[in-house]
Amino acid sequence: MISRTAAALAALALPFSAIAQEKPETESKPAAEAAPYTANSASQRFTGTFGGQRVAYTATVAEQVLKDDKGAPKAAIVTTAYVAEPRNPNRPVTFLFNGGPGSGSLWLQMGAFGPKRVAIPSDARDDGGPPYPILDNPDSLLDVTDLVFIDPVGTGFSHTIGDTKGEEYWGVTKDAKSVAAVIRKWLDENGRWNSPKFLGGESYGTTRSAAVVNELEGQYNDVALNGVILISTVLDFAAGAETEGAELGYVTTLPSMAVTAQFHGKAGAGQTPAAFAEEAREFAIGPYAAYLLKGQKAPAEERATVRRELARLTGLSEAYLDKADLRVSSGRFYKELLRDRGLTVGRLDARYTGRDYDNAGEGPDNDPSFYGIDGGYTAAANAYFRETVGYRTDRQYVTIGRVGDWDWKLPGRRDTNAYLTVAPYLGRALRENSGLRIFVGQGWYDFATPFFAAEYALTRTGIPQDRVRFHYYDAGHMMYVRDEDRRKLSDDVRAFIRSR
Repeated sequence: MISRTAAALAALALPFSAIAQEKPETESKPAAEAAPYTANSASQRFTGTFGGQRVAYTATVAEQVLKDDKGAPKAAIVTTAYVAEPRNPNRPVTFLFNGGPGSGSLWLQMGAFGPKRVAIPSDARDDGGPPYPILDNPDSLLDVTDLVFIDPVGTGFSHTIGDTKGEEYWGVTKDAKSVAAVIRKWLDENGRWNSPKFLGGESYGTTRSAAVVNELEGQYNDVALNGVILISTVLDFAAGAETEGAELGYVTTLPSMAVTAQFHGKAGAGQTPAAFAEEAREFAIGPYAAYLLKGQKAPAEERATVRRELARLTGLSEAYLDKADLRVSSGRFYKELLRDRGLTVGRLDARYTGRDYDNAGEGPDNDPSFYGIDGGYTAAANAYFRETVGYRTDRQYVTIGRVGDWDWKLPGRRDTNAYLTVAPYLGRALRENSGLRIFVGQGWYDFATPFFAAEYALTRTGIPQDRVRFHYYDAGHMMYVRDEDRRKLSDDVRAFIRSR
């Protein structure tokens, strides 16, 4: 459970007995008032070289306190801001967060865009034990934009205050409202309302990005944005759903299976990932989708043709595909692809391999691409915030936390929640803000947020295509763990910000 800070109540003044006897007994007593909440913060000045440019900057870890309509504190959301010195009110500022729901922002901060990064193996090996080197990050974006990393309630050091329940902030719309409130508050306090503004997230953070855009731009008191940065995108939850009777998920994950099979030498010999991915896309959206939609009415000849091509693309045997009725879930694929080698492949990054307790199950024991990196990031974040910046707290930094029952409902009619997608929020923002652009970064080997599912979501009706740009990387969900892709991602996002 997430710990909560108890609210300090002011003591009630006891009336003097003589005065009490003179006053009517019916007079009301003064109500107890909550003591003011003191926000925790720490700042340090540093200098670093980013994008080839020397930058002096201030790093500030601070609680942004959200209050109710009566001014009582309800939650403290911690931000980590990196602001170039001397300060420039017209300089771009980028707000970033991770996903989960329940993930702290340490991944993007200590892995991709912050001024310091943790060094873990770049070639899909386990990060082992400490110490983990914390290095200067020349790929940070501080040469082109100030950076504000946000940890929503229940992640990082962020928490509720007093009797406030975490559930008040745990939901697609509830979470987005709180993050939008923090952004507005930060702009107020730092005099940055006229700065070019960018918003970015990874994984569920892309879902949050779309919902926050709706909170910032979907009203008359807009906070207009210049760009949204989507890294490892999930916007349309039906596109990747693996549930009985749903067929679309098999279509959108097939290209990820193909490039993974190619990476491990099971398919696509002699081709680039991009070329083999395109073959798989064409088959998935064409013959495979047509076959799946026919269900049990598909003729035997068509089934045999689809099975052969599916085996060629995925590296799985026709016998196994037949047993799975030509519908292989991601979990089964992780276990089956390299079963002959006694290995499983990762979910977040299928380049990683692991060994299970035995080789007989139909799904992996765990995700080797997560337990291969988590130790390094957790240690680095705590060491950096506490020892380098000097943030003092008794709280544990929550990297991936349990945030209760997440409220997935969106405002709208019944069908809005029968088919859950936040992509229309981005479509509306693009249509109503001619200066807004979308950056999409996807790893080939990512099964948590498959690249074809992201493409599907962002090519629906109502989303202007001329301001949506896709970029692809030779790694997985956290493509920046691979050194070459961290540099490429940094260069791509830097160019996106500069091209406003």
